[in-house]
Amino acid sequence: MFAELVPSLRMLVVLSALTGIVYPLAITGVSQLAFPRTANGSLIESGGKVAGSELIGQSFDDPKYFWGRPSATSPQPYNAGASSGSNLGPRNPVLADAVSGRIKALRDADPEQKASVPVDLVTASASGLDPDVSIAGAEYQVHRVAKARGLSEGTVRSLVGRSTKGRTFGILGEPRVNVLQLNLALDRAGS
Repeated sequence: MFAELVPSLRMLVVLSALTGIVYPLAITGVSQLAFPRTANGSLIESGGKVAGSELIGQSFDDPKYFWGRPSATSPQPYNAGASSGSNLGPRNPVLADAVSGRIKALRDADPEQKASVPVDLVTASASGLDPDVSIAGAEYQVHRVAKARGLSEGTVRSLVGRSTKGRTFGILGEPRVNVLQLNLALDRAGS
């Protein structure tokens, strides 16, 4: 039995070192050389400080900012450590109340806006971390943001256009607007 135990322990040590130390270090090294920005979290800097990641949403509720897709994470919104959906079904009254409350908040923030509220502004995603809104979601908010900042709607719409990303690889998903990048562009534009 001892003759079988020694080779097994050697193999355990060798494989543990390979898969637990050598492989992770090699992959980290290659990632840092080939894709440093992505490997470090796709961080967005503003004024020499990290403002966030372009991959994880942030909570904005000031009328002068664009608001992102709601987050279902807890105990706080956009908590990457608790990424998940709410798991509330379409007939669940809790979901209906949450959506109604979000619609009310959007209507209260811009009573002049009479258009239908885009669905991505009132429903959380499966991850609860979406950093983007649809073009319709951004367009719905242009009037409120322009008015709150004292900018023309054309200026704000132009910033939305510059913050719009196309389909991934030209075919996957829908065009979208990164909310953090758009809000930082608004801050740079002034007002």
